Amino acid sequence: MAKLQGKIALISGGTSGIGAETAKLFKAEGATVIVTGSSQGSVDEAKTTLPGIEAIVSDASDVAATKALIDQVSAKHGKIDVLFVNAGRAKFAPLEQVDEAFFDAQFDTNVKGAYFLVKHASPVLADGGSVILTASVAGSTGGLPGASVYGATKAALRSFGRTLAREFAPRGIRVNTISPGPIDTPIFLKNGYPQAAADAFLENAKTRIPLARPGQPDEVARAALYLAADATYTTGAELFVDGGLVDI
Repeated sequence: MAKLQGKIALISGGTSGIGAETAKLFKAEGATVIVTGSSQGSVDEAKTTLPGIEAIVSDASDVAATKALIDQVSAKHGKIDVLFVNAGRAKFAPLEQVDEAFFDAQFDTNVKGAYFLVKHASPVLADGGSVILTASVAGSTGGLPGASVYGATKAALRSFGRTLAREFAPRGIRVNTISPGPIDTPIFLKNGYPQAAADAFLENAKTRIPLARPGQPDEVARAALYLAADATYTTGAELFVDGGLVDI
């Protein structure tokens, strides 16, 4: 039997990269999958590249939009069994170049939007379900120049994972965090960086990662499936999918 047969899975930021690969894997395992994208263009593209998966435009940084999203999913499907909070921004700059707009854009999406998505989903999360938060190794390691804001947003998600796991435990809902290392996804291009910068980042990462390569989105997707379906006695945990970057 498929691991997620009959389950309803909502993936924010699911139109490309890690979210899209997870959506395809969850669907293959029997789930009804809904993904969100920040623009009509990304959602229209997902309707072609992710057949059989429902795609909805929703701004992850807008608290009212997250509420409207949950209301829409609840009205159609009645519940959410797996909530994968994956939408995020990744922008990098040294301290002297960070302004308020740069700071707020990342905190609004990565922290505030993520938190309120879980809050709004709480009443419709099925008892015994699973919440998965996408953080980053940047939230657990220090010393990455230019990542002071981004790393802080991901550290906040890791903190949410611990505390919300305790709050949801009476309902049997498990809350866990995935912290990817450098993954070969379109996130740099989506955040306005040129291809050359993305290539340089991944090439440099090879020198820091014990496995000597960046990860692939499907490798993170398999970790998400583990937390969603197999890790039935795991909550409040952080799973590093990073080629050994943090622990070795």
